[in-house]
Amino acid sequence: MDDYGLTVEVRQEPGHILATVAGEVDIATVSQLQQRLAAPAASGWPLIVDLDRVTFIDASGLRVLANAASRAAAHRASLHAVCARHQVRRLFAITGLDRQIPLARTVAEACQNLGAAWRVRVNGHRQHARVRSQACPDRHLQTPPATPDAPRPPNQQGITC
Repeated sequence: MDDYGLTVEVRQEPGHILATVAGEVDIATVSQLQQRLAAPAASGWPLIVDLDRVTFIDASGLRVLANAASRAAAHRASLHAVCARHQVRRLFAITGLDRQIPLARTVAEACQNLGAAWRVRVNGHRQHARVRSQACPDRHLQTPPATPDAPRPPNQQGITC
């Protein structure tokens, strides 16, 4: 952890990016969280933010998560949060952030939610690619393109479920 008690580890997983946050997210550490989530949120890949090891989060931290979710949506992706702690889940509910950011209790559950979100209706048929995620071995996820110029999967082109 840094001097302020916050760590943010970001790693690419098959089918998504996982950001694991630990420590206190407050006015003193929020800029670190913002910097670490900026690029993953703009990558076009689904982003899972694991908050299970967060011991405290204030309004500035919630604002960073909301902004990262908006940024992900602007890049045709999504942000999902993982948290089993009642206090943090309650903050999401009180502020309405749970309507913008899907909450899961485990990373595996978030991956299942991603899998459900990535199924699309194309020509009247449900379809999705068969890419296995190591973090979620029981789910098949579509993989977003590696480059911005590559064609996007159908659901990232605006086709709704």
